[in-house]
Amino acid sequence: MRNNNPFKQALANKQAQIGLWLSLANAYTSEICAEAGFDWLLLDGEHAPNDLRSMLAQLQAIAPFPASHPIGRIPLGHGEAGVANIKQYLDLGFQTLLVPMVDTPEQAQQLVRATRYPQADDKSGLRGMAGTRASRWGRTPNYAREANDSICLLVQVETQSGLDHLEAIANTPGVDGVFIGPADLSAAIGHPGNPSHPEAQATIDEAIRRIVKTGKAAGILTSDETLARHYLALGATFVAVGLDINILVRQSSALAKLYKTDLKVATPTDKTY
Repeated sequence: MRNNNPFKQALANKQAQIGLWLSLANAYTSEICAEAGFDWLLLDGEHAPNDLRSMLAQLQAIAPFPASHPIGRIPLGHGEAGVANIKQYLDLGFQTLLVPMVDTPEQAQQLVRATRYPQADDKSGLRGMAGTRASRWGRTPNYAREANDSICLLVQVETQSGLDHLEAIANTPGVDGVFIGPADLSAAIGHPGNPSHPEAQATIDEAIRRIVKTGKAAGILTSDETLARHYLALGATFVAVGLDINILVRQSSALAKLYKTDLKVATPTDKTY
């Protein structure tokens, strides 16, 4: 089963992957989105009300649609808690993880170790052994010896410290891509809630260029079509172009306003995501 991760292979081949952010924590809506045709779907364990059981239910709902690759964003990536989160998400069956708030190459290196089983030629892996859903409860031959090649690790840079160490983080062996968190990054440089600020946009653009120059995949989230196409033109490889919550908010508000002209409810923007 060496590198049977189509998303990882697409990133290595510099093939643009268009995704959707899922925060509703619901298998029913995840199944609907899986059939829409996105290359990848981000299941958010950091800011959405997900737990391991809701993540499992969504993985099972997405499974009949293999063209839509599920990515799990873990709640925390640092220290022992991060290692435990990674182990549990991989055991559920995620092959690709997005880890938030990575600030240094040392943190990135620990994350790589957490996603790997120890091997005869490299005993640095920290992933614990178990017969779990990922190995089909032990029914997949050689899973522990071959799984490492299929794991795709994406790290999220969203602080000034992360920017300061960007190349070193990206060049960490075992890191497949770097995702720029536009909301947190814009806040970190003094523009909270306003990633469209010119300084924030310039910082994001330069970060994408720097990641691409390392040869690793660059990723980002925006529901603005013009910005999404701009980031793709800069060389970003995995781009989320919308959020399930925003789709529901916008469409439900628009439908209500069709019939209730005196409606006072404001339609939220997506600038805080």
